[in-house]
Amino acid sequence: MTIEEENPALLAKQGKQAFERGQYDQAAEFFRRASRAFTLGRAGQDNAAEMDNNVSVALLQAGKAQEALDAALGTDEIFAQMGDLRRQGMALGNQAAAFEALGRTDEALKAYERSAEILSRAGEGDMLAMVKQSAAAIRLKRGEIVQSALNMVGSVEAKSKPSIFERILKFLFRFKTW
Repeated sequence: MTIEEENPALLAKQGKQAFERGQYDQAAEFFRRASRAFTLGRAGQDNAAEMDNNVSVALLQAGKAQEALDAALGTDEIFAQMGDLRRQGMALGNQAAAFEALGRTDEALKAYERSAEILSRAGEGDMLAMVKQSAAAIRLKRGEIVQSALNMVGSVEAKSKPSIFERILKFLFRFKTW
């Protein structure tokens, strides 16, 4: 079967199934094929970019951080052109995670911060919380205690359904003195 004949939706489904089984390399290959099929078909760049982000996530899980970064780079710009803030923020978050896995923490922090800004504008509280937690972890490892704490405060405040522990923290954060 040629690429032109492949069903991108089926490939995406197979990629998701492989990912759920923990077969990350196989999932990445299904997502790559889906991306190419979407690009060649009428479904467009946005679906291809989404598949490229899925490739990135799968490769990151497989321990292939540079390939994960390569797959995600530029996808945020595609979503920005479409005005899709949610997927733009997620794409930046994927890039940040790959930068972090590569030990490129300055670039990771910049990407996390940009992702947080966009996810906040998109009203994506739970995803925003995850991004802020990731940024906080980097800052904590660097010894930037105040900045880390501020990121954690933002993370707790962004969650739509905080746990009981997070609600208590949220209450205590109201009394912060820094």
